[in-house]
Order: sequence, then structure tokens, then C-alpha cells
Amino acid sequence: MKRLSSILAATVAGNAAQSTLAPLEVTPELEQQTWYQKYKDDPRVDKLQATSPAMNGRKIPLAVIRATDENRPTIYLLNGAGGAEQDMDWLKLSDAVDFYHSKNVNVVIPQAGAFSYYTDWVSEPNSQYLKGPQKWETFLTKELPGAIEGHIKADNHRAIAGMSMSATSSLLLAEHNQGFYDAVGSYAGCAATAYPVEHKAVELTVNRGGASAEQMWGPFGSPTNRYNDAMMNHEKLRGTELYISSGSGLAGKEDTFSYHVAQGTNPAAAAAGSAVLQGEGGAIEAGVNYCTHNFKAKLDQAGIPATYNFRNTGTHSWPHWIADLKDSWPVFERAFNK
Repeated sequence: MKRLSSILAATVAGNAAQSTLAPLEVTPELEQQTWYQKYKDDPRVDKLQATSPAMNGRKIPLAVIRATDENRPTIYLLNGAGGAEQDMDWLKLSDAVDFYHSKNVNVVIPQAGAFSYYTDWVSEPNSQYLKGPQKWETFLTKELPGAIEGHIKADNHRAIAGMSMSATSSLLLAEHNQGFYDAVGSYAGCAATAYPVEHKAVELTVNRGGASAEQMWGPFGSPTNRYNDAMMNHEKLRGTELYISSGSGLAGKEDTFSYHVAQGTNPAAAAAGSAVLQGEGGAIEAGVNYCTHNFKAKLDQAGIPATYNFRNTGTHSWPHWIADLKDSWPVFERAFNK
């Protein structure tokens, strides 16, 4: 098998049309998003947009953390279900800029794609968050890399990572483009999507965006659904460095009332927030934990190594994904230096 870092963006792109990059056009909608307000004057973050020919020329906002030096690796960091559109993104809710800038790597964060699973859909939805063609895999793996990596003068090492919804996406994009990414970070996601219970979780996520899983991947159990099941296609992860995490669903200190009060949250909001985290967030993470242990068993059976981080506590929430961002760095660094 080829050395992973030898697979060029142009090889994966094939004959696909390429993205065109430009400075970000700040629409009234974007101007209200917290990530933009927070980093609009920060020189460490380039505010760009990239066209997607496969999505009828749609302009995708990008936040790009620039490496200090040229010829450095690139991490594609994906947001979760609500994304920047719902002010639930890496730039607003984590210290990704500080952390990755200190590591002298490039990080590309698409600030769109809420509820899309960052895959190619079989039909076009029509809702507030999902409208028109959804060809996110084509954009992220064929249209964008050549353009953005040339623009930032990156080397040919890359990783992809995501949390919750996009933890699944990160595994899938690596499987569908075997050897393109040196490493994958899957933070509290579920690899399985074409099994009955796990598919229901996918359906619930996409429903929140006003669409259906059938619009995305066709009927349950269809060839496209099975193609987008990372557990069924686990063999295609062989040779890629993997970091895979999950909490247990039991409350950790970051999920408690006292912790949030100590952080300056008023008691009423702290009580409501901790109740949601321990109830809803705990239930979701318990499901993630079950799914991720099943995925580990599948990879172990196939002899595919991975670095696992099964935490004894932790709900489905940001403090744990922020920890994953840091805990996965040694895996990425090892992959980049091969």
C-alpha cells in the first residue's frame, strides 16, 4: 500500500471542478454568528469562502487557522449537527485557535453544513438549514483540498476530525478516500448508521435540520446507506492512524451544577443546564459509548489498531470534545511525521 502522505489532492479530485477561494463576503447572517464576531480581527484566522461546483456554486464560509510556517500539515475540523449556523461550532466553544496555532499546523473549519453529515445526499432537501444539493463529501475531498492547500502552502499531510455527528463523517470520508488522510479523530460519534437502532439516531439528527435520512442516503439498508456505515466498511481504515473517544454517559465534574456556578453561571441557568447535560446528554453519550465499544470490537477483530479514549464519566458535551482536541494531537503528530 502507498505511504499515506503520498496521495495527492489532485489524485482524489480526479476530473472534479475545483473550488474558487475568495475573502469572506460578510452577510448579515454571518455577521451575527459568534465565531465571526470573536475572530474577525484576529490575524491568526483567515476568513475565506470557497465555491462548491457540485452544490451549484454555493459559497461555503471557511475559518482557516494558519500555520506559522509553510509546508505544514492540514487538519480539516468539522462541526457537529447545529454547526456555526446555530452558534455551536469549534471557534465559538473551544480554544482550537490557541491550541492549533501553538502547534504550527493549518486547520480548515467549514462554517456551514449543519445537519448534513458532510456526505453526498441522494436527493435535494428544502428546509431552513438544508436546501438544494448537499454534496459535502465531494466538496471536502475533491473540490476544496487542492485549492485551500495550495493557498496556504501546506504540505501533503492531512487529518480529519469531528465531534458527534461529524465524528461519523470523519470516519466515512477517510474510508471513501482510503489513504487520503494520515489520521482521523472521531470524538464521541457512532460509526454504525445502517443498523436499526443506530439508524434511528441518524434520523433524529437529520430531522432536526428539517430533512430525512431517506433524503440523505435513501431507504434504510439501501446500498447508499450501507456505503455510509463506517462500521460495515471498517476495513478501509487499515493503515490510517485513528483516535476514537467516548464518555460513559455518567456525569463528570463539568456536567454538574456546582461546576457551572463556579464558572460564573447564574444558579438558575446552572441548574437547568446541568439537568439537560445529565439527562439528555447522558443518555446520548451512553448510546455513543455502546456504539463505540462495538466499533472497537470490530476493529480489534480485524486487527486494525487505534488509540481509544473511553472516559469513565462524561456526557455528550463540549468540555469533553475540547479535551479530545488536545488528547488526539499526539496521534495526529505521529501520523504527520511518518
